[in-house]
Amino acid sequence: MLTNRVILVQVKHILQWTRQVRRTCGWPGSWGNQTSFWHPLSKKPFSTTCGLCGKTRRIQIKTDISEKKLTRYFVDYRRVRFVAGSGGKGACAFHSEPRKEWGGPDGGNGGDGGSVILKVNTQVKSLSTVSAVYLGVDGEAGGSKNCYGRNGKATYIPVPAGTIVREMGKIVADLSTHGQEFVAVHGGAGGKGNRFFLSNENRAPMTATPGEQGQERVLQLELRTMAHAGLVGFPNAGKSSLLRAISNAKPAVAAYPFTTLNPHVGIVQYRDHEQVAVADIPGLIHGAHLNRGLGVSFLRHIERCRVLLFVLDLSEPEPWAQLEHLRFELDQYEPGLSQRPQVIVANKLDLPQAQTNLEALRAQVPQRVIPVSALTGQNTEELILHLRELYDGYLQTGSGSSGQRPLTW
Repeated sequence: MLTNRVILVQVKHILQWTRQVRRTCGWPGSWGNQTSFWHPLSKKPFSTTCGLCGKTRRIQIKTDISEKKLTRYFVDYRRVRFVAGSGGKGACAFHSEPRKEWGGPDGGNGGDGGSVILKVNTQVKSLSTVSAVYLGVDGEAGGSKNCYGRNGKATYIPVPAGTIVREMGKIVADLSTHGQEFVAVHGGAGGKGNRFFLSNENRAPMTATPGEQGQERVLQLELRTMAHAGLVGFPNAGKSSLLRAISNAKPAVAAYPFTTLNPHVGIVQYRDHEQVAVADIPGLIHGAHLNRGLGVSFLRHIERCRVLLFVLDLSEPEPWAQLEHLRFELDQYEPGLSQRPQVIVANKLDLPQAQTNLEALRAQVPQRVIPVSALTGQNTEELILHLRELYDGYLQTGSGSSGQRPLTW
């Protein structure tokens, strides 16, 4: 036990150290400049930090992200480079232990490289999760004592149902059912160790082979069906606003053209729990079939829609001219594309000059014209009901030539 004298000495040292800290830093009030002291008992430096010299800890407020950055867009085409894993090299080793001087070769083989496999998952609806490059896992090298290297694990890539895999324009796979797999690239075979080359003629082989390189391919992934219906029109015709009015999608809307640069897909809900997918296609321009701007990319999106909704701007003096130009661009890209089941939607009915232009449009176009206002939601119920009629007719005709029900989203 400590004597009373020793305890009093320690208390005295502590009181002296406390007074020194208080005189220098103003402790326990506001701290002074950063100073180091020697603790009287532990004999280790004790550092005090000044509140004025220290960093001010501010509350970091997250800045608001614009709606355009938060919007998720639909991807129906990907060009992907696949590289499978390489095989591990074989080992060149000889068994050696006491009283066994000539144990013979015991180098093991290397492991096989991992393959890259496409697997259908019905929970995945878009190719937006597919990256541009995929690298497989390499196999491990072989070891001594006849130890084989571990094989590389296979890399599985989830893709939506209805994905078509092309290579150099040729279809190599059609993935349509859940769980269906397609090996995009095969892993390289592992190298052979010197144990593999043991024979009666060669009792001490020194040969070991390296692993083979994994297969490498560049494939194009496309969705057979993008949506049941697609909104087709020129820039600033109100396609994104119309998609907001009839579905649950929230694409960016602005008062300038080319607000939409990537397709968006919205779901139209009906009381009988039927769902119809409607895609907002980026606006076309004159000469889109000649690949002006990104015309061919936008036209490829339209090609994957079964029903076309031509959105016309009633603020223009001759809205029927827009319809003629749109059909011309579609037919130049693919003959007969404009003849698919279609709806003519006259948008911006809330404008003053819309009624006059609507009457002129109906006089020039023999088909049914549905006037709507995407801004106020006027007459959108008629468009939704007519879209359901076209969808039911599409199911009755057997979904084209296959006779199967189209993919649901």
